[in-house]
Amino acid sequence: MANTSAPFGFRQYSGNGSAPTYEQVEVLIAYNATNIFNGDPVEPDANGLVVQGDGTTAAAGIAGIFIGCKYLSVSQKRTVWSNYWPGSDVASSEDVYGYIINDPNARFLVQTGGTGATQSTVNLNAGYSIGSGNTANGISAALLDVTTAATTNTLPFRVVGLVTEPPGSAGTEAGAYNYVIVGFNNVTTKNQTGI
Repeated sequence: MANTSAPFGFRQYSGNGSAPTYEQVEVLIAYNATNIFNGDPVEPDANGLVVQGDGTTAAAGIAGIFIGCKYLSVSQKRTVWSNYWPGSDVASSEDVYGYIINDPNARFLVQTGGTGATQSTVNLNAGYSIGSGNTANGISAALLDVTTAATTNTLPFRVVGLVTEPPGSAGTEAGAYNYVIVGFNNVTTKNQTGI
């Protein structure tokens, strides 16, 4: 049975932290009209804030994987905790606090694109495609872009393994849209390059 294209972003697979927060850290999100979904890679901007990643190779690396946020809602007149940042509904003078995973040892489960990953992809670095997240549930549509797999040291992720168990389950068949386990290759907590 072929795999189905149903991306969910980068879902934490393992790490050094423990429940309920694992290794989440608080960051400030740039005030703009760009949604950031649960499981999206985020990048630092020149002002020390984070924005949704765009999938390009950034010399300074990505900031981490977005998990959720809190902000003072203009429409609801209260603090809202959300698994995604809707990109609005906050006064421009207010801070939006995001929570990301940037632990250099964290591992993530992610779906590949139409090319799929093979055993020869393991230990290569790869970029990602951001996709259009789901505003109904806040889940990312980011995919690992296997077409970029190479030894390039500025690519954000390292493929550390293919998911093959349980056999026949969604995402475990070889070929398009299979699942892989990735770790950070170029994340700001490991990179010595400033922005």
